[in-house]
Amino acid sequence: MPELPEVETVRMGLKPVLEKHRITNAETRRGDLRAPFPQNFAKRLTGRTVKALNRRAKYLLADLEDGQTLVIHLGMSGRMSVYAEGHARKLGQYVYDTAPPEAGTGKHDHVVIETDAPARIVFTDHRRFGLMTLLETDKLDDDPLFKGLGIEPLSEEFNARYLKQALAGKKTPIKSALLDQRVIAGIGNIYACEALFRARISPRRLAMRVTAKSILPLVSAIKAVLRDAIKAGGSSLRDHKRVDGELGNFQHHFLVYARAGRPCPNSCGGMIKRIVQAGRSTFYCPRCQK
Repeated sequence: MPELPEVETVRMGLKPVLEKHRITNAETRRGDLRAPFPQNFAKRLTGRTVKALNRRAKYLLADLEDGQTLVIHLGMSGRMSVYAEGHARKLGQYVYDTAPPEAGTGKHDHVVIETDAPARIVFTDHRRFGLMTLLETDKLDDDPLFKGLGIEPLSEEFNARYLKQALAGKKTPIKSALLDQRVIAGIGNIYACEALFRARISPRRLAMRVTAKSILPLVSAIKAVLRDAIKAGGSSLRDHKRVDGELGNFQHHFLVYARAGRPCPNSCGGMIKRIVQAGRSTFYCPRCQK
């Protein structure tokens, strides 16, 4: 499943052709993804201008001029592709391809949105675990999708004080605590492993036993690894691609994730080990992560 850096990479790629632009046409090619589309979904999008394009945890939020927000979740394998024409082909750092005749007509192309950039945005989802819905903008925080979400890890509010309080009394392993979306929103398996390695904290250690001395390095490591991943365009392991079709590059910079059996990058003499925690693979160095 795409984690925060992958979703943020998609947001950044969509922004030049979606934010401040009018949706000239919207089409759905089926009645649902993991949940049914809202009634008259395509009609309610068509003609609306996107005021702002934001991200909350692993959700994309397109605020519309009519007080509604288009909520998008990529699910396990969802991907957004952008094709642009004219001056919109190159906007900022992005160079988009022109749309081939088949763009948006594939078996797994479920939603097509066209804007006055001009651009065509195609949502492709082989497994249909993605989500698109419309919610009232001023009531987003009260919706079940968002009500229980924790703090954004790249926000100023995410600091050592917050994390110390959030971990107090938690008897789960620190790795599981970092994956708890009620504690921190958006961190997934890859970046929890990488952040714990950078902070030299064992994923086995109970959250409540992460010392005050280790809290600040952990906060710093979380922020740093997420920023590094965003800068690299996210991690492309299976399905993730940027909206211009390019792969992310952060997988080439993993220090521990998917590197079981290799020497520790810290040159401590240890070997990267794989264990399973709560059904998820965890990678770490038992020698230098305590």
